[in-house]
Amino acid sequence: MHVGSFPPNALGLYDMHGNVWEWCEDYWHDNYNGASTDGSPWLTGGDTRYRLLRGGSWLNCPRNCGSVYRFWYGENSHYDSIGFRVVFSA
Repeated sequence: MHVGSFPPNALGLYDMHGNVWEWCEDYWHDNYNGASTDGSPWLTGGDTRYRLLRGGSWLNCPRNCGSVYRFWYGENSHYDSIGFRVVFSA
């Protein structure tokens, strides 16, 4: 499948689901109470041993491959189903 084969999501981003879990800078929190609303990383409170992962991967069942699906791992974890997204803005 070629990049951009499907329409972008509401944020204008393409191909967000089902590739690899995406590392986020945020510490793991059980919920979004007190979360940042301006897009900055949430680095207060939470469990500093773990970083947030989003989106599921090729290893997960389809229902777990959406951008709202969340999980956590230690920041030194290495698996072939975890990666990151590079974003370019013109």
